[in-house]
Amino acid sequence: MTRRIFSPLFVLAAICLASVSLQAQEFKAPVAKMELEDGDSIVFLGDSITHQRLYTQYVEDFFYTRYPKKRLKFHNSGVGGARAWDALQRFDRDVAAYKPKYVTILLGMNDGTYVPYDEKTFRTYHADMTEIVNRIVKIGATPILMTPTMYDSRAARLNPRRRTSPPERLELYNSVLAYYGTWLREVAVENGHGFVDMYGPLNNLTLAERKKDPNFTLIKDSVHPDAPGQLVMAYAIIEDMGLRGGVSNIRIMPGAKGQLASPAQGGQVSKLTKTSDGLEFVWTANALPWVLPEEAAVGVKLLKLGHRASREGLEVHGLAPGRYELSIDGNAVGQYSSVQLARHIELQENAKTPQHQQAAQVAALNKERNEGPIKALRDDWRTFQQFARLKRQLASDADNADLKKQVASYSERLAGLEERIKKNEAAAMAIEDRLFEINQPQHREYVLKRMARPAKTK
Repeated sequence: MTRRIFSPLFVLAAICLASVSLQAQEFKAPVAKMELEDGDSIVFLGDSITHQRLYTQYVEDFFYTRYPKKRLKFHNSGVGGARAWDALQRFDRDVAAYKPKYVTILLGMNDGTYVPYDEKTFRTYHADMTEIVNRIVKIGATPILMTPTMYDSRAARLNPRRRTSPPERLELYNSVLAYYGTWLREVAVENGHGFVDMYGPLNNLTLAERKKDPNFTLIKDSVHPDAPGQLVMAYAIIEDMGLRGGVSNIRIMPGAKGQLASPAQGGQVSKLTKTSDGLEFVWTANALPWVLPEEAAVGVKLLKLGHRASREGLEVHGLAPGRYELSIDGNAVGQYSSVQLARHIELQENAKTPQHQQAAQVAALNKERNEGPIKALRDDWRTFQQFARLKRQLASDADNADLKKQVASYSERLAGLEERIKKNEAAAMAIEDRLFEINQPQHREYVLKRMARPAKTK
């Protein structure tokens, strides 16, 4: 029998490897993908950039069209001017009450106070954000930490209202936000939370476009992204939370015995029939394309959004050479050569298709929801925020008569807040009910018909 002799160095190395392996197993993986089921709720917690109701609306549009069979619930919890402390004051009623599965957090733009990095200021932000994250975990939800968006100093220099900004703000504040965001990333990675990089995509796209147009901006007022920039933010959530992907892909090809085969992704092909001058079939998709309001069109183009996140592909082989007209539900949507069809065409940005028009109706109705009851709800919470700030001031200056008057005034304005919250929630829910009536994919009749060749002129 052969005896193995292990050197002390070998044993020490083995112990070290085992220790490293054990430590690695203790690390938590950050969230790779939002896992959502019917009835789940998402809360968007933030400041005025969330209060704008744009990136949140576009994310909602994505879910309404991509997962029409799942009744997901969304709550905008953004208030203009908010810092992390402000979010804590309304946390119970404006976050926890909605029993979220995920809470996205976009705070920091105001917390940095628009000055160069200051350690005391950061420590306040650090403490309050840590408390927010802990409270989200405590209610059983998953925090998704999002970096503050960029401060566009060039836009500030171009804006007459911002030209008087202190030089140090113009030069340094964007780097302060980068520092805050880097800390948030470390918190997310170390604790296994979700993380979304809002800062990088906005800065990178702006830099790329300024190589062509030095005055380009996604943030005209330097702080609040315009609609195209808000779409960049929405796309960052979809991308970083593992949700990006095409809507569908239809492939039609001749089989071994001359019959047509129709492998497809994202839906089902039925009644596939070869005709004397083309073919026809019925397509039932699982989802609709992600269609955005016109105000975000620049963002759609910059991101190549349709191809990246909403692809509706159609690939047809075996057609006789020539040019074909595609109609859906009896309406012509385009003309393509047999070569183009064999390579594949994409329909997601074709506004003539009934599925695009249906998705546009969803986006329009959701915009109505956000511009109506959601806006009213957020504006009420802005009043509450000012009330909470005044109360804090009064607590440290109890004899201030002017503060007492202001607190009393805001207290009167907040009378009936809970009733107004419930009223706006009900109004939003009524629109949501309509959304889930119009966002259901329909059976669509596709017809490809070969076009007659134009007569030759003499």
